[in-house]
Amino acid sequence: MSVGVIVPLPAYTLDPAFIARKAEELGFESIWYHEHPILPVKSESKFPSNNGEIPLTYGHFSEPYISLAMASAVTTKIKLATGITLVPERNPLLLAKEIAVLDLHSKGRFIFGVGTGWNREETTIMGGDFDHRWTQTQEALLALKELWTKDEPEFHGRYYDFPPVYSYPKPVQKPHPPILLGGNAKNVLQRVARVADGWLPTRTTPEVVYESRKILDTLAIERGRDPASLSISVFGQAPDTTRGQVDDFLNAGAERVSVWANHCDTEQAMGDQLEQMAETLVR
Repeated sequence: MSVGVIVPLPAYTLDPAFIARKAEELGFESIWYHEHPILPVKSESKFPSNNGEIPLTYGHFSEPYISLAMASAVTTKIKLATGITLVPERNPLLLAKEIAVLDLHSKGRFIFGVGTGWNREETTIMGGDFDHRWTQTQEALLALKELWTKDEPEFHGRYYDFPPVYSYPKPVQKPHPPILLGGNAKNVLQRVARVADGWLPTRTTPEVVYESRKILDTLAIERGRDPASLSISVFGQAPDTTRGQVDDFLNAGAERVSVWANHCDTEQAMGDQLEQMAETLVR
């Protein structure tokens, strides 16, 4: 099964455990929860789509790791993913443990979707360096890998600096859960080949996926990596996506396609929407 579902999670209207259990019952391969810890009331930043207007629901997201932990407790097969984690806004010493615990107790079902953020004010409030957020994110990922794979990890960088520490538990997936970099920056594929395990493109096409797959293969070989170790997971397709469109992405070289459910105010409405999506997309 190659179709995931992305669910916006207003903290006080939808139960992430209910949604995850429903998605698993319907046969979805993965479930993706968002992150915005805060959004400034006043912001000059433009949203990447929607004509630059920030959707109202974006200021009401739940916390993805608590939500995924709730989902893990009531499911057994569906993969649990962040779409995405705003890495510059998190301390890697804490994030490493959160992810390891989630991966451990879900028996290796976590997918680490990574982003750097688009809202300058939010990133700054949360302690990130917006102008150098990719540099900061790369350093955080390197620190996370040390924490996940070493018995006495240490790290000394520009943004993160810590002496040898104990960081347990370790993730079930070895060497660590898959790291998927989001975004469409011109250097994103080079960044994937350098520090990640896959690309998480939004608002893309099968033609872009096909060409990007060839580029990733070349970059992997240049870095001594197995091309098969670098995946493409198409992210954020519209809820009216057809199975034929999913197949076009898969045939172009994508590993999975995640479809974005519309916002709903009740669990009944979300459940009905997931059933309709599954009738079209899940085989």
